[in-house]
Amino acid sequence: MKKIFFLFGVLLLGMTTSCEKFLTREPENEIGSINFMTKEADLELYANGFIQRHMPGEETLAWGDQYSDITATRTSTSFLIRDTWTADLQGGWSGGSSGTWSELRNVNYFLDNLPKARANVSDEVYRHYEGVGRFWRAYFYYGMVQTFGDVPWYEKALEVDEQELLMKPRDSREYVMQKVLEDLNFASENCSIDPKYVASSTVVNKWVALAFKSRVCLFEGTYRKYHPKNPSTGKDWENGGQGVDLFLKEAANAAQILIDAQVYGLVNNPSNVSTQYRSLFTSEALNTREVILGIKFQADVRMHSMTWKLFSASFGNNWSLTQDFVNHYLHLDGSRFTDDPNYMTKNYQENFVNRDNRLKQTVVGPDYERRVGGTVRKDAPNFALTSTGYQLIKWAIDDDVHVGIATSNNSVPMFRYAEVLLNYAEAKAELGEFGIPEWNNSIRLLRERAGVDGASPTSADPYLANYYHNVSDMWLLEIRRERTVELVHENLRYDDLMRWRLGEKTAQTWNGIYFAAKDTPYDLNNDGIMDVAVVDAEPPAASRVPGVVYVVLGSSYRLTNGTSGNLEFGFQQSREWSDRKYLRPIPTTALQMNNNLEQNYHWK
Repeated sequence: MKKIFFLFGVLLLGMTTSCEKFLTREPENEIGSINFMTKEADLELYANGFIQRHMPGEETLAWGDQYSDITATRTSTSFLIRDTWTADLQGGWSGGSSGTWSELRNVNYFLDNLPKARANVSDEVYRHYEGVGRFWRAYFYYGMVQTFGDVPWYEKALEVDEQELLMKPRDSREYVMQKVLEDLNFASENCSIDPKYVASSTVVNKWVALAFKSRVCLFEGTYRKYHPKNPSTGKDWENGGQGVDLFLKEAANAAQILIDAQVYGLVNNPSNVSTQYRSLFTSEALNTREVILGIKFQADVRMHSMTWKLFSASFGNNWSLTQDFVNHYLHLDGSRFTDDPNYMTKNYQENFVNRDNRLKQTVVGPDYERRVGGTVRKDAPNFALTSTGYQLIKWAIDDDVHVGIATSNNSVPMFRYAEVLLNYAEAKAELGEFGIPEWNNSIRLLRERAGVDGASPTSADPYLANYYHNVSDMWLLEIRRERTVELVHENLRYDDLMRWRLGEKTAQTWNGIYFAAKDTPYDLNNDGIMDVAVVDAEPPAASRVPGVVYVVLGSSYRLTNGTSGNLEFGFQQSREWSDRKYLRPIPTTALQMNNNLEQNYHWK
């Protein structure tokens, strides 16, 4: 969904003066001289522009999951509020010199003009940059297909007089995704593995292409499996849905090649088990052992505001994880937390006892410490910053010097080796080709990195089977568990819900920590200071306990059992789900400009 909030205009711009300028002018990487793009330095310069224009920003990567089932936010998106969204409100199709389709034109312009350099660069360099261009074209179309389904396919930069092409109807999703696969195959076979492209983990290379291919193909294969009909047309998939196995095999193969290359691996030092996972998201340096592609930040050079937003009562969206999410984590011995008959009444502190080490590296736990005013001290969940009690810290630097100012310098991964292992495992399991060997080479590695016994399961988890109600396979349930905890807030959860056909979970009420009673202050981290109390009405000043945040039940909060239970939040937001929301509508403006475009089936 994060890919669809951009407000641009329309693709078919040849009908206005501004459109003609857009279609005929040189792309913005500019240098429109006929002598440009004739040597390797030119190709490198142009390709670096794709990084700036196409890669999602740090906040998209960190907050892209915010409108999902496992993250509570104090405000939601209009798309999920009731069922009032219309094609008139929809953007994200195209428009202007910086709009969506101009991004594609820049890529196609690059590919169209690449032959100008052939005589001046080696064949290896030429093929590398063609692969880079085709990677970004695949990246563009993957986002468009996720958002709109069927879209027109263009593989050359259009000119203003090509009205027939400009006014063409949408191509089928099956056709477009086959072309995307062709582009990714070329990129993964031809992009270079020269250290100058690989060492920094900041530019596209063969390994990046393979990682992305595993993501794209897993998405498309599972999307077609769990959606029996193409939501763009309301009809069966072309060729009887044969693309399911095709894309799942391509996902598994791409991941397998990357795994076998042994270029990357999990950061795993048993002595750092309580910190090494989170260090991937809070360190200035991209950990090139595990990070395949990321965004580099550096103190006093390039910084961002993520820590500020996580610790600001007014600047952020109070990103908070849910009890359902926390229930996914196993005990350190590999046993299931939800097998305990009393798990539903465990308090905040009990939720962290002997749990997977990733839990306390993702949310504020009872032992969490950070630097405040220059002094390191224990810090409890702050209900001015969290709506559930499970306060997100995965992307935060533990120093309040970054609160109130955009000085965070932690670099941001986009593709990690951990995701490749998960893509491999899920694709193989969906194909029915998953067993103990595949488990040991994927899920077991992730669990043992977190200090969890990595032994394979012996039965399906009934808690997960209820939560992911369209799956009963033991392996798939455990893979979904692992994907949930390992990749939380890495811009993948919403897409997972869409491909698994679990969109209704975006409308569920969020549940937080368990309170045994109202009107009782709780010390959440045993530092001798009371932190929170749940009340029907905020007490008068004279009766307030110092340091306590009073959570008032009523319009925004309630307890599941009335006077006790999990703190519930989000029911006041009127979020609703309907199946048509698996795709966005084609914007009305686009349909008006090109009557050959057809509205998505459920939005007609």
